[in-house]
Amino acid sequence: MNDTTNLHEVDVLVVGGGLHGTSSAFHMARRGAKVIVLEADYVARHSSGVNAGGVRTLGRPLPEIPLALMSREIWYRMSDLLCEDGGFVPSGQLKIAETDDELEACRQRVALLESHGFTHEKVIDRESVLELEPALARHVTGGIWVERDGFALPYRTTTAFRLAAQRLGARFLEGTPVRRIEQRGTRWFAVTSRGTFSAEKLLVTAGAWSGELTKQVGEPVPVHPEGLMLMVTHRVAPFCRATLGATGRPLSFKQFDNGTVVIGGKLIGIADLANRHGEVDFARLVRSARTVTDLFPHLRNLGVNRAWAGVEAFTEDELPVISASRKASNLYYSFGYCGSGFQLGPGCGKLVSELILDGAPSIPLDAFAIDRFGRDSSFSRTAQLVTH
Repeated sequence: MNDTTNLHEVDVLVVGGGLHGTSSAFHMARRGAKVIVLEADYVARHSSGVNAGGVRTLGRPLPEIPLALMSREIWYRMSDLLCEDGGFVPSGQLKIAETDDELEACRQRVALLESHGFTHEKVIDRESVLELEPALARHVTGGIWVERDGFALPYRTTTAFRLAAQRLGARFLEGTPVRRIEQRGTRWFAVTSRGTFSAEKLLVTAGAWSGELTKQVGEPVPVHPEGLMLMVTHRVAPFCRATLGATGRPLSFKQFDNGTVVIGGKLIGIADLANRHGEVDFARLVRSARTVTDLFPHLRNLGVNRAWAGVEAFTEDELPVISASRKASNLYYSFGYCGSGFQLGPGCGKLVSELILDGAPSIPLDAFAIDRFGRDSSFSRTAQLVTH
């Protein structure tokens, strides 16, 4: 590799400036590490800026639950940690059942979680659902309620971690896509249009573009990009306090104090990976809007103010990759959060910092190892069974 102009040497290079990259940078800088974050676009451009903002332990795959519960505690003390709360609102989260079969599926899920010692999800009946949210359509049959969940503002949260990391000395270089990564001797090198950057350790947290970098070190991952969409309505009188999801169809739904309603929930649009661009699929937005009006008929004539899309990485088993490389030393990964990584960002950043700086995280990450794909693992099958 001949491109050694403008060489910068630090302890850790982070490739990707989304929430997981900024959170990891913050937690490492907090412990004295010298960190540079290389971001191809701008901080929070893609999945970290266009997700629905759910601070959600509800509905997690079984392997993610310890991470989610730990991360939620950080959300509650975000102001002390960052001098900024990221717009976090502990609204509670409610997953609605619309049929008797869906309610039975809710009961089975909660029973399975309780058999593993997790008690944060509670099945509630139709009357309790309507007591929480009186404006819901009367056909609902019950649901799952998690009182300590809520929502926050993705861009504000990611920016808060970035600013806190910068106050601790971390550097962020936007508009700096990494073309190539290479280990030479004991150091890692990242080649960009702004020169070559060098560090002892390298963290790939580049979302949907991470797979391109893992291939460069002979560690391909079955990951693919999707365009995630959100839409925001015009203002309407207050009618919904909790953050809502549905059991039988995709939905993430909340109303802000200003009256607008944000609608998401893994709404898949169009991903253009090469041009780093997500496009809105209006036909799919129409289907999501129909879900909303089925649940809240009084919104039938409410206008949509705007819609947008970003790009996210999805893995074949619907679990992220949070792992040290199995092919190279001092190389680490945190990507593939499948549209559900926002709530995990504060906690996973801490765990990744422990993995990098201490050699082991305080919560086991075996389920998220990069070499897990293709294994015949009953644990992975159980993870999928409790995803939805």
